[in-house]
Amino acid sequence: GEKFAAIVSAPFGLLYLFSLVCRQKDKERKSRLSLFLTKSGSHENVSPSKKTATTPSNISTEAALQWSDSFEELLKHSDGVETFSQFLRTEFSEENIEFWLACEEYKTTDSETKLLSKAKYIYTIFIESDAPKEINIDYHTKTAIQNNMAKPTKSCFETAQMKVYSLMKKDSYPRFLQSDIYLRLTRRKGPGATMFRRRSRSCVFNDRGEATNEPSAW
Repeated sequence: GEKFAAIVSAPFGLLYLFSLVCRQKDKERKSRLSLFLTKSGSHENVSPSKKTATTPSNISTEAALQWSDSFEELLKHSDGVETFSQFLRTEFSEENIEFWLACEEYKTTDSETKLLSKAKYIYTIFIESDAPKEINIDYHTKTAIQNNMAKPTKSCFETAQMKVYSLMKKDSYPRFLQSDIYLRLTRRKGPGATMFRRRSRSCVFNDRGEATNEPSAW
């Protein structure tokens, strides 16, 4: 009406309206990205989306026992990744495996255009301050990623991925092997036991990007 016409006719009126539209679209884009990455992420078609906390009933005891051989062995199996993701949700650190999965998929991208868009997706959801699934990495690693966003490469998230991998391997994986979720699969514990819950974000990285409780290594 008249109010809209007044805004448009005022100095910089169209610019003001354009900025409002852009801000709204940016909010909607971040919301869609968050939903998309929560429901996607691919490692042998594994989705880290939040499902039920129950363990899959079609996993054999023999298969589950193989996951205790090593963290690397666990990640080779789609059921292992899904079960480990369920465990991380009980510890409120599911963003770690989701980020790792997103990086694995990202490194398979060949198109430069898609590489740029996927890099921005990962940065928006997992890296930037106050991101919906912000991972816990040191300042220097985060800054290096930020500086690479103008022209991202396949390896621009590699350092952060290695740190998250190390944290999961040394901190989360040993607790996963002692969790009710895993012990029930291996028939070492009956149903009805209380799940032990704790956060795994207590690990703080120093200026060199190392975990303070023990050295960071792949």
